[in-house]
Amino acid sequence: MESRAKRKDRTGTVVSDKMEKGIVVRIDRTTKHSVYGRTIRKSTKVMVHDEKNQAKVGDKVRIQETKPISKNKRWRLTEVLGK
Repeated sequence: MESRAKRKDRTGTVVSDKMEKGIVVRIDRTTKHSVYGRTIRKSTKVMVHDEKNQAKVGDKVRIQETKPISKNKRWRLTEVLGK
C-alpha cells in the first residue's frame, strides 16, 4: 500500500473572515531578485476552510493543504497561533 505524499504546511495572517466557514490568509515569503540580488517580500493570498469560524482578522494561523473543498478552497485551518 502506497503512503500518500506529505501535505504542505504554511503559516500566514488572516486578512478576511467575512465568509461562512472560510477565511482568506496572506502567506508572506522573501526571495532574492534575479538580476539585482536584493531581498524582496512577496505574498500570496489563499482561501482556507475554517470549520468552527474561530480565526479572526489579524490572527496568525497555521494551514495545511487538503483536497479541494470548493471552487477556490484547497487549504484548511490547522490551528490559531495567536494575534
